[in-house]
This record gives sequence, C-alpha cells and structure tokens, in this order.
Amino acid sequence: MASPPDPQMPPRLQRRLARLLEQLASHEHQTVRLIARYRLPRWCRRPLFFLLGYIARADGRVTEADIDYAEDVIRALGLSRRQRRTAIRWFQKGKGVERLPAWRGLALHLSHWLWPAPALRVAACLCHATQLQGPPSKPRQHRCEDAILQIGLPLTVSDDLLASYRAAYWPSDLLPEAPENYDQACQLLGLSRHASLPQLKQAYRRRISECHPDKLSQRQRSNRELALAKERLLRYQQAWELIKRRHRS
Repeated sequence: MASPPDPQMPPRLQRRLARLLEQLASHEHQTVRLIARYRLPRWCRRPLFFLLGYIARADGRVTEADIDYAEDVIRALGLSRRQRRTAIRWFQKGKGVERLPAWRGLALHLSHWLWPAPALRVAACLCHATQLQGPPSKPRQHRCEDAILQIGLPLTVSDDLLASYRAAYWPSDLLPEAPENYDQACQLLGLSRHASLPQLKQAYRRRISECHPDKLSQRQRSNRELALAKERLLRYQQAWELIKRRHRS
C-alpha cells in the first residue's frame, strides 16, 4: 500500500523522491556514489557546481570539506581536465554571489516536470553539501532551500532529504525520540512519508541490523553502547508498529 499523497507535490515527483531516498539509503547517504552509478546529464553540471559554490559560502568562508566534496563530485561524474576546470570556474562564480540569479537553474526548473530524476539528484548533492559539517547552520540551510526553489522543486524535497540525513547521522550517539506520528516514524527509518511500505520495511530491517545487541556484542562494544543500541532498537520497533498500523487502516 502506498503512502498518502502530498498535495504540494505532483504524484510523479513524489514517486521519484521516494525512489531517490531509497537509493540514497542503499548508498549509505553518499551522493558521490549515487552520482557515480546513475550519472547526470551534461546540462546539469553548470547549475550543480554554481549552486554548490553558493551553498559553500553560506557561513562566510569556504571550508576544505566543501572543496573536497566538489572534487569528489567531479570525480564521480568522470569529468575530463577541461571539464574539471569549467566545473571549478562555476563553483567559484557561485561563491561570489549573495543572491541567486533567477535564471541560473532554469534548465532543471523546466525539465523536472517531465524528467524529475536529474533535478532530484542535483537536490541530493546540494543537501549533502549542506550538512558536510553535521547539522547545517541556518545560513547554510537557507541557501540550500534557495537553491532547491531555484531548480523548481518544492521545499518538501529538501526537508525530506535533510530529514533522511538526520535520521542516519545526527546525532549518532544520542537516543532518538519515540515517534509520535507517521512522518516521524518514516524519518526515524531514514525515509520520507512518500516511501512505499516495501521500502519502509527494507529500511526497518537495515536499521534493526545496524543496532541489534547480539550483532554489536561481537564487535566489543562498551556496556553503554550496547544499552543505547537496545534503546534504539526499541525506537525502530515503535516506528515500524506505527507504520504498520497506518497502512492497515
């Protein structure tokens, strides 16, 4: 049974976003691995690197992590030396603007209605860049949202992508809160409310496998880590029960 439709998102885009989140989780939220496998059309490169530069400058300076990530994307795309120089030039142009030109993401803006996959993969790269240092600062998140809107996607896309990272990585050493509704249950499993029941079940099994005490005890974890894993296991079970009740109804 599919999840309920989002009135702010066309059904085609909603299905593609659910698929992207599933692919992202299967690649351990490493967008460079995702891009290396599924690639991007050539016309996506210019807006992608421009927007990466724009996000990188959000806090006033560009970090080594931002530069390294841009280089990783270049390698994942298999760019030649000449194409690499062009990508770096657009990254630098993006760093130099305080406000995005209205036409910068026009190609992605126009194409996503018929072919949403490229725009969504670009959005995944942008959201990954936003959280390179952990939970993003407000300026960094605001620039990411500006970029998402620039390429014609609703903010729900960035919300769901960043929620997926939050469930996977932030904070890894603290106990997540018990989910109180369907959206929170899906986010706890690293997916969005748009995911299908089979996708959610697969994510649930992956989460259970990651923190099962029997499995962790073989890795010489401390008693505190084992206790936290047991509590996290309970949270994932609570999320799955909530999801099952929603789909049964």
